[in-house]
Amino acid sequence: MSKHNSSYLLFIALVSALGGLLFGYDWVVIGGAKPFYEVFFNIADSPSMQGWVMGSAILGCLLGVMLSGSMSDKYGRKPLMIVASILFTISAVGTGGANSIEMFIIWRVIGGIGIGIASNLSPMYIAEIAPSASRGKYVSINQLTIVLGILAAQITNLFIAEPIASGIVLFDTWNVQSGWRIMFWAEALPSVAFFALILIIPESPRWLASQQKYDKATAIFRKIGGQEFAVDQVSQLKSAMGIVKEKVSYKLFFEGKMPKILLLGIVIAVFQQWCGINVIFNYAQEIFSAAGYGVTDILFNIVITGLTNVIFTFVGMYLVDKLGRKPLMLFGSIGLACVYAVLGLCYYFSVTGAAVLVLVIAAIACYAMTLAPVTWVVLSEIFPLKIRARAMAVSTFSLWTACFVLTYSFPLLNSSLGAYGTFWLYGIICFLGYLFLRIYLPETKGKSLEQIETELTK
Repeated sequence: MSKHNSSYLLFIALVSALGGLLFGYDWVVIGGAKPFYEVFFNIADSPSMQGWVMGSAILGCLLGVMLSGSMSDKYGRKPLMIVASILFTISAVGTGGANSIEMFIIWRVIGGIGIGIASNLSPMYIAEIAPSASRGKYVSINQLTIVLGILAAQITNLFIAEPIASGIVLFDTWNVQSGWRIMFWAEALPSVAFFALILIIPESPRWLASQQKYDKATAIFRKIGGQEFAVDQVSQLKSAMGIVKEKVSYKLFFEGKMPKILLLGIVIAVFQQWCGINVIFNYAQEIFSAAGYGVTDILFNIVITGLTNVIFTFVGMYLVDKLGRKPLMLFGSIGLACVYAVLGLCYYFSVTGAAVLVLVIAAIACYAMTLAPVTWVVLSEIFPLKIRARAMAVSTFSLWTACFVLTYSFPLLNSSLGAYGTFWLYGIICFLGYLFLRIYLPETKGKSLEQIETELTK
C-alpha cells in the first residue's frame, strides 16, 4: 500500500461515501419525526396512511436504482452522484417545509430516489478506484458512513425533540409545529457539502476505460498509484474488455455464466435484508416495549444500538481485507441464527429487561462487522465491467424490494407468530443463508476486479 497515494484515495472514498451518510440519515430521521408529523397531518389514527408515508421513500429508492444503472453506464458515475446530492438537498428542504401530507410524500419519494442512486453508485465507484489489496476496507467506508448517518439521525432526533412528560403528543406543541421540520432540514447541510465535494473528485477510471478514454483513465490511476500501477491497470482493463467495444444491454445478463453471477448478487442482496436486523432499527420501539422498557429508556437504547453499529463497522473494516469476505459472511449468518434462537427463547419465556438489550446489541454487532459492510464489498466486486452498473442496479433493486417486504411484513408476522416466532423465522433464514454462502460464495480478497471477472466468467 506504500506505493499508493493513501491520502488521495481516502479523500475520494470519503467524498463518495458521503452519499452513504445521507442515505443513512435520510433513512432513519423519519423515525424520530414520525410521532410529530403524524399529529400535524392528522394521520395518527390511520395505519394505512402511516405505512404509505413510511414506505414512500422505498418507492423512490427503487426508482433511483432503476435510473442509476443504465444512466451511469451512459453518462458516468460522477454525474449521477451529483444528481443524488441535489435530490437529497431539495428533499430535505421540501420535506421540512411541507404543509400537506401529499407534498410530504412527494418530497420523501424524491429523497428516496437520491438514496437509490447513492446506495447503488457509491460502493461501486469506490471499488473501481481502490487497489485490490485494500479494496474491502475502502468500500466498507461507505457502510461506515451509512451507520454514522443513522447515528447522526438518532442523536439529532433525540436532541431536537422536547421531552414529553405526559407521553401524549399534542398538536400545539413545539415538536409538532416545528421540531420535526428541523429534523429534516438538518440534512441539507451535509447534502450541500456532498454536492460541492463531488465536483472535485475524478470520474471512475474504469468507467473512462470502458468508454475507451484510456488517457484520462491512465492519468487518474497514475495519481492513485504511480505510472507502473496505471499502465498495469489500464492493460488489465483492455484485456478484460477485448478489442471490440460491445454495446451494453440487458441481454448480456443471459450469456455464459452471467445468470449465475447475477443470481449470486441478488441472493446476497436479499439476504442482507431478510436476515432481519433492520426490523430492530425500524421497530425498535415495539421490540423494546415488548421487553418491558419505558419511553425514556427506549430512546436511550436506540442510541446504544446506533453506537454499537458504528463501533463494530470499524471492526468489519479492519477484518475484511485480513480474514476475507467469505469467512465474515459465514460468521455473520450463523452468528445471527444463534442470537435469534436465544432472543426468541427470551420472548417465549417472557424474559425482559437487560437480557433482551444485550442480545439485540449482540445481533447488531454481529451484523455490523459482517453482512452489513461485506455485502456491499462483494456486490461491488463480482460483476464484470460490461454489466457492472446494471447488474449492481438489479442487485440493489432486489435489496430495496426485500427491505420493503421485511418492513411491511414484520407487524403481520409479529401479530401472527409473536415476537419469539418471528425471530425464530429470521434465525431459520440466516441458517439457510449460511448454507447458500458456504456453497456458492467465492473468495475475492486481494484480487483485482479484472482477475475476479476472469475467474467467475471462464
